[in-house]
Amino acid sequence: MASHDFLPGAQRSAQLSVSDQPAWIVKDEISGGWVLQIGDIEQSHVDLEDPTHLVHEYLRRMANVLDTAWPRRRPIRIAHLGAGALTLARYVQATRPGSAQVVVEIERELPTLVTTALPMPEGTDLEIVIGDAREELSAMEGRRFDAIVLDVFSGEESPGHLATKGFYLEALAHLEADGLLLVNVGDDAGQRFLATQVRELEDAAAEAGLSGVWTLTLASLLTTPADGNMVLVAGGALSSPEVGEWREAWMKAGPHPGAVLDPTETAEAFGR
Repeated sequence: MASHDFLPGAQRSAQLSVSDQPAWIVKDEISGGWVLQIGDIEQSHVDLEDPTHLVHEYLRRMANVLDTAWPRRRPIRIAHLGAGALTLARYVQATRPGSAQVVVEIERELPTLVTTALPMPEGTDLEIVIGDAREELSAMEGRRFDAIVLDVFSGEESPGHLATKGFYLEALAHLEADGLLLVNVGDDAGQRFLATQVRELEDAAAEAGLSGVWTLTLASLLTTPADGNMVLVAGGALSSPEVGEWREAWMKAGPHPGAVLDPTETAEAFGR
């Protein structure tokens, strides 16, 4: 059996109980690989033959941050809040084998669908937790991570209890001193939700004694109203004297044309 084929008898669809949406795994006839579709939206893309092939630009930017923050191929401890098709978890295993990974997903049926149809890379150390991201992270009292990835936001329909300074403070408290919190914020052309999240995360970082928020995005989203995603980054790692070199690496890695805003530029861009 070729690595890009479904496992024999693999489940290819599921009805999600929390959102009451159907989920499917379908072949991507354009980019290759497989797509997780939830309702009418393409949620994730997976390339089983090359887990480092990231189609969605915001995931590529997140991966660029992870690539630079720790020595190459060093295993890290990372929590993913929101599972999707486990695309970033596959990337971490491919680039940092032996990393201890935790995924928190509220849709009980989703991880089973994904891991059955699209097996994880061999040797992946992955703990799957079913439940609300805030509740389950709170239950991990005493656990610390090098990185936490929050990927549950979709504009003003996002879970309100996660879109707050209070939750960001809780997440930051679960990071090592040189850790990183990466937040994917999808929003519509008005970017009102995004601006609110920048302010909430900035306030949380300030209260935690950290430097401000960095932003990685498609450059045009900063000047032309459009639906899109931006990646917000906060955490102790950003106090590294190497952060200037990291910024250059993030810009060079793309996708292009991209923009990387430091905390001062982020505050100016979003009206602080």
